[in-house]
Amino acid sequence: MGKKETSDPESSETLSTTASGFAIQAYKNGVLDPSSSKPPKNLEEIYQRSALPRGTASPTESEYGDYVDRVHRAANEATVVIETTELLKKHGDKRYNRAFNQAFTAFPKDVGFNHGLSAPQPNFVEGPEMRDYLPFPVDERVPGAVLYKDNPRAVTLPHIAGEWKGPDGSMAEATLQSSYDGAALVYARNQALAHQRKADLPGHANITTFTTNGTQLNLFAHYATSAKDGTLEYHQFPVRSTSLVNSHGEHKEGRKHLRNEQDHARRQSQALRDELKEYYEKQRGSSLHPVAEEVPPMPIPGTEPLHAYEDEDDYEVVEHQPVHQSKHKSSNTHSHHSHSTPHSSKAPSSTHGSTASGGQKGKVSSSQTSSQTSSHASSRHRHKSYWKKEPESGRYYHKHLDGTVSWLSDDDEE
Repeated sequence: MGKKETSDPESSETLSTTASGFAIQAYKNGVLDPSSSKPPKNLEEIYQRSALPRGTASPTESEYGDYVDRVHRAANEATVVIETTELLKKHGDKRYNRAFNQAFTAFPKDVGFNHGLSAPQPNFVEGPEMRDYLPFPVDERVPGAVLYKDNPRAVTLPHIAGEWKGPDGSMAEATLQSSYDGAALVYARNQALAHQRKADLPGHANITTFTTNGTQLNLFAHYATSAKDGTLEYHQFPVRSTSLVNSHGEHKEGRKHLRNEQDHARRQSQALRDELKEYYEKQRGSSLHPVAEEVPPMPIPGTEPLHAYEDEDDYEVVEHQPVHQSKHKSSNTHSHHSHSTPHSSKAPSSTHGSTASGGQKGKVSSSQTSSQTSSHASSRHRHKSYWKKEPESGRYYHKHLDGTVSWLSDDDEE
């Protein structure tokens, strides 16, 4: 603990959270302090959640007395951390990991809120391990999700972080550091939601940070909003401040608030993890198992193929349109309706030109029809693989790239 060191290779070019000028640069980047932050729209829900009764026993008065004695005798920040970790819940989940005082070495640089600043390095953070997201490649798809490089057990998409100070430490500095920690967690959560084309409800906070020096516990809610210039502002709103040493009752309340927020953060992390994995499986399933191309239906009674144009391999594509008295009839495709008459192929060419679809590639003129009939007839046999057989009717069809369908007449199959 103490003065934070970072393994960031560019630390000489960036400001650490303890460096002079960090607070101003963070504020310029949109990281707001509590006095500039607005209350989240779900603040009442946060109050109620943190105050929920717990199913486990609270510390006894004797245990509380021992805690107060140890904290008052703590000589430095490291001792305070050790003496106060008993306030934190141990989840007993081997894939829900915690880390102390470790810089976010895998966090992307210059993503707005961290421009010119060293990587966040909270005293405490906990969340699912990266390997728990497999087969979804969370490290590749969600910027800021995985906190540490080259570690499959790295904490990933946490929703809670904490800062400690020793007896001589500045709680104002801890608040500043937690504002930066919270912004990083909000950024990563928003990236994970954006990957699924989703977003949190505007103004709703789902990230929690805490600060403590062993005697006081402060909880903050974090979220982001868009500023007038289009940039993001990261809010840090104070939710609760509880003394851990004034009385047994307050001590129990502070411990309860902290553990309830831990539980909520775990639920949020795991829900987001499951959503990402489910979204990935759906995306992968649709790419590995594309929807089978359905056999095109037989021509619908009451419709006639009015518009025609030549497509690949000189086969003429027809589009189903309402019945008309006159229509073009190519030498390659037929309408397959019992009421079709031979004179229909003699319709004026102007009728075709005025109603042809925008996808028309070429127009079969009446002068070309007779000269192409014999060559197209022989071409059909050469391109037999061009047609597919419809199982139920036994008839042949071809589906073109633009979705239109050509049917081979019974006469053409002879």
